Amino acid sequence: MDIVIRAALVFVILGIVIRITGKRQIAQLSAFDLILIVTMGDLIGQTVLQEDYSLTAGLLAVLTFAALSMLVGIVMFWLPRSRPALRGQATIFLRDGTPDEEVMKYELIHRDDLDEAARQAGFRDIADIELAVMETDGTFSFFRRDDSSDDEGDSSERGVTKVK
Repeated sequence: MDIVIRAALVFVILGIVIRITGKRQIAQLSAFDLILIVTMGDLIGQTVLQEDYSLTAGLLAVLTFAALSMLVGIVMFWLPRSRPALRGQATIFLRDGTPDEEVMKYELIHRDDLDEAARQAGFRDIADIELAVMETDGTFSFFRRDDSSDDEGDSSERGVTKVK
């Protein structure tokens, strides 16, 4: 039972750390970040299993993580208000070609990063972007400005481009 309690505690702590580090950090892992994650995984394994490296202890720890992960999914499904706290929210950081500096600062999006992502999405100028959103997974979604409309006054379909 000790392993289940330690695994549950580590699961909660990891969830909090991931939420604190921000969306951007998760989506843009460098080689160093990958090495750090693997090392953390080993340290977490040692913490959870302590000195019990038996197959049963490892299986129990993995099943605890899986069960808690499923529980979080169930909670988000049945209690939609919990989603922002557990999964995060998409963030609008550019409207009508104008970046929101406060949001960009909060999300740690540098103007160079915005320009690069816009170029990767096929935009030469951010003035052509109606809306830019950072999704909960750290990717950017860009919505193309649509200045044209047909004879009935309806605007044509907007283009959406996702960039990691």
